Amino acid sequence: MSIKKEENKLEKIVGFAKSKGFVFPSSEIYGGFAGVYDYGHYGILLKNNIRDSWWKSMVQLREDVVGLDSGVFMHPTTWVASGHVGSFDDPQIDCRVCKNRMRADHILENFGVSADKMPIETINQELDKLREAKKLKCTNCGSSDITEAKRFSLMVKSNLGSPTEALSEDNVVYLRPETCGGIYLEYKNTMDSLHPKLPFCIAQVGKAFRNEIVTKQFIFRTREFEQMEMQYFLRPQEMKAKYEEWKKERWQWYLGLGIPGDKIKWYKHEKLAHYASEAYDIEYNFDALGGFKEVEGIHARGDWDLSQHSKFSGQDLSYYDDATKERFIPHIMETSVGLARLFLMFIDNAYIEEELTNSKGEKEIRTVLKLHKDLAPIKVAVFPLLKNKPELVGKAKEIYTNLRQHFMCEFDDNGNVGKRYRRQDEIGTPYCVTIDFDTLEDNAVTVRDRDTMKQDRVKIDELTEYLKNAIKS
Repeated sequence: MSIKKEENKLEKIVGFAKSKGFVFPSSEIYGGFAGVYDYGHYGILLKNNIRDSWWKSMVQLREDVVGLDSGVFMHPTTWVASGHVGSFDDPQIDCRVCKNRMRADHILENFGVSADKMPIETINQELDKLREAKKLKCTNCGSSDITEAKRFSLMVKSNLGSPTEALSEDNVVYLRPETCGGIYLEYKNTMDSLHPKLPFCIAQVGKAFRNEIVTKQFIFRTREFEQMEMQYFLRPQEMKAKYEEWKKERWQWYLGLGIPGDKIKWYKHEKLAHYASEAYDIEYNFDALGGFKEVEGIHARGDWDLSQHSKFSGQDLSYYDDATKERFIPHIMETSVGLARLFLMFIDNAYIEEELTNSKGEKEIRTVLKLHKDLAPIKVAVFPLLKNKPELVGKAKEIYTNLRQHFMCEFDDNGNVGKRYRRQDEIGTPYCVTIDFDTLEDNAVTVRDRDTMKQDRVKIDELTEYLKNAIKS
């Protein structure tokens, strides 16, 4: 796919997401706020469905996983112990002309230089080579007047307590940059209250905040985002087998929600954090972003996290194994996925423009969001054939009121039925139910399938069960 087509796909998705009520730019009436987005009616329904599918697979369907919702603010020493205060940063460069800020490592990667874990001095040496070759340019205005790279902390600072107290290193607190910190801090309380046996997991969905140098990738990289993380506590000798088990489990989750196997792949990290023994990412091939990008990480973290928090807090975070009579710090394997990235992935995969021939023999484009039925924001739309016929509207309202007890439904009587079908196709609604004059005689309705456009006649007293089975299929 050409760059032009990739850009067009992203532009289409951004425009589509805004016009259809999925995603809005934050604070747009004030000119916007970079790196932050708001989710509209259909967006929050889709996002919640993705979240709920993850939670069901990770917690509801397993016996070895418990849930948690930890606070955004934590004791500041948390982030000293985890290493975030000392080393959670990105190398940045700035354009002196237009003040555009760029990730130096991303600039180098564009020229085939991997800057992962590269010291800042080496990064600047590589940038100097690009300067000498007159290849170092601002991505915004094209200027060559670029600063040297410096480390840019990703931690978002705040303060709690007196509102008149000036922000200083003595009273600073951080908005959490990732959700796993809260899991480690509540490991002891979870053990003391629920008494789980190894191996077991703690899963959490929550907001995280990073002072990112954002690029024009829509919701793929933002400053405020939601993570869905699972930390799996186990014996060190169990790591290899459980790691492979969870890789298979997470891979299957994507396939089960309609992501084709040839659109995802594993990426193995060769350069690992000092505490890690293995790290893989699941990458999805984004049409809108021009290639494979990370959506989920699966990491073998060793015992570093609990050891650090035990050391800095003075609390014993060891585990006593009744079977072996040994006491040790559990090792941790994690799965971590960004909810917004999954949202963009599912939209990217489902957004389709089909060429159809209408009843007049003319070619037309049907935009359809072929989301998995479990994820569709609206499951069923109900239409009266004509809005100016009270008997049809009344019957349609009666059916709609009943169906909404079982599904997320929408009532629509605006325009002709064909236009209503198109509107529901665009937001991904799997089934549309039309009440017509025959309904008043035979107590049956027409059910239309989004993907096949096939229409079935279904008795009203069988409609709920019919739709339940259809949505499950």
